[in-house]
Amino acid sequence: MKIIEPSFQFFEPLDGAQMLKRLERAGRVCYKSEDKITQGSAETFLANIIKRGHESVLEHEKITVSLICDRGVTHELVRHRIASYSQESTRYCNYMGEKFGRELTFIKPCFWAEDDPKYAVWKEQMAQLEETYQRLLEAGASPQEARSILPNSLKTEIVVTMNLREWRHFFRLRTAPAAHPQMREAADMLLAAFQAELPVIFDDLSV
Repeated sequence: MKIIEPSFQFFEPLDGAQMLKRLERAGRVCYKSEDKITQGSAETFLANIIKRGHESVLEHEKITVSLICDRGVTHELVRHRIASYSQESTRYCNYMGEKFGRELTFIKPCFWAEDDPKYAVWKEQMAQLEETYQRLLEAGASPQEARSILPNSLKTEIVVTMNLREWRHFFRLRTAPAAHPQMREAADMLLAAFQAELPVIFDDLSV
């Protein structure tokens, strides 16, 4: 059994400067002000666009990430409809196979410290589930049958693509205090990276 922290990576390198230039070109069509494009004008133009709530312009660019999290988080994530998803399938993945190290991997709950008795109970249950999953496979169950006992804490990988406007909507909802702690953990991690890459688009959102 392996226990890991959530993580992510950009699916492809981001060129924030070029993305801003393309967004400016698209947005200025609305005002027929393309002649005002200068070196560095994109940041000011887009900041004003966002301030005025004209966020449809942001739909012309997208970001794709590969997120490692627990399956409970993905159940909430895929409720965001203006997005594309490709997720690791428990139907076809045999976690007792060589490529998975012959073990189940779980995401560490962010709300319990490792010395918390509740964490010990959770860890014991995960170990039990791993043993039961292996026994089912050894008894002849297929991965899609054995997956019926797998918990929300199971590690999964999901590739997520959203346009920039939808990412902003996602962050507003999922970094809020009312968000589930593990969903907020993932959203905070993503937002910090997005702010580093595209500050003019995301800096007005709080982490």
